[in-house]
Amino acid sequence: MALDSSGNQSEQQQPQASSGNGDVGLKLRRIPNEEHEPDNYEDLQLDFSPVLFSSLERYLPDQILNSSRIDKARFMRDLLSRYSPDTDRIRIQRHREYRQKILSSYQRLHGEIYSLDPSSFFVPSFLGAVRQKSEESLRSIMVPSSPGIFTFEMFNPRFCEMLLAEVEHMERWVYDSRSTIMRPNTMNKFGVVLDDFGFEAMLQKMVDDFISPIAQVLFPEVCGASLDSHHGFIVEYGKDRDVDLGFHVDDSEVTLNVCLGKQFSGGELYFRGVRCDKHVNSESSEKEVYDYPHVPGHAILHRGRHRHGARATTSGHRVNLILWCRSSTFREMKNYQRDFSSWCGECKFDKQGRQQASVKATKEILERRAAEKALVELASRSSADKT
Repeated sequence: MALDSSGNQSEQQQPQASSGNGDVGLKLRRIPNEEHEPDNYEDLQLDFSPVLFSSLERYLPDQILNSSRIDKARFMRDLLSRYSPDTDRIRIQRHREYRQKILSSYQRLHGEIYSLDPSSFFVPSFLGAVRQKSEESLRSIMVPSSPGIFTFEMFNPRFCEMLLAEVEHMERWVYDSRSTIMRPNTMNKFGVVLDDFGFEAMLQKMVDDFISPIAQVLFPEVCGASLDSHHGFIVEYGKDRDVDLGFHVDDSEVTLNVCLGKQFSGGELYFRGVRCDKHVNSESSEKEVYDYPHVPGHAILHRGRHRHGARATTSGHRVNLILWCRSSTFREMKNYQRDFSSWCGECKFDKQGRQQASVKATKEILERRAAEKALVELASRSSADKT
């Protein structure tokens, strides 16, 4: 069963025709329907990842949530396509073919890490805090290193070792099979996209069950509760690898960055404030300047729009797991927003300036009126004295 480019079912049963503008005004929920059990979309030929459709389904409005699976898939595909032109869909199709080629040939080294096992992946403090499902418990393990930047211990050493070994195994397979590998992004020349090698479902479950509850508490203003997709990858720094990383923002709402190891020096992250598109190149204040030294097994969580870079790794070999967590709800809402002062440092500064100017103007008006009233009262008393 498949959906063609127009969203129709390609087999005998056809979904009802789109209601035209009827669906256009429907918006995703801000809070997911946790009681709803999403459908599986693995058997449909879609323009986007089936995992993304299953994750996004909990955010559908009731009118769509109660529809058939095909109608739900069409609605979600149309929504996602708003942010993806035809050239991107062609690229996605080629990427799907590339990924299928890898999955059909690559032999896993540690198959157990491809399915999320919380007890063996996470340190007890992290696992216990998330399972308690309270803001107090989550904040208890967080170190608010700087405004909007939180660090905490996350992965146990054994999991880090196995994931590092798996990545090395991937790199050897790429070399031995003379395969072409897509790197994580345009800035990193080394590393692998974990989703391409079969980690997509595991990482999405990590987002759904562990990162989203934290982001809901720490980053509600960027829809931290509605993270419905991700891009998961490994970056490598050191000799014969990338050395540093330029100043940039991430293509995410929330970013998880976990140092896996190994022995290294340098490579600190430097942060310079959160900015919207309009203010991305504005200056930083002293309060926004923060440098973070990596610690193996420890994670740092921040908004994707928090401007940052990585200093040179001066010796050794540093490997990090990066998880860009995204929200379709937030990206749709941004189209209708003009004020980002709840999270953009420059917008907040501008808003405070306008408020201060308004308060000053109001104060001047009140003072002028008081002075005028005093003059009137003085003139009235003077007139009364003459009579």
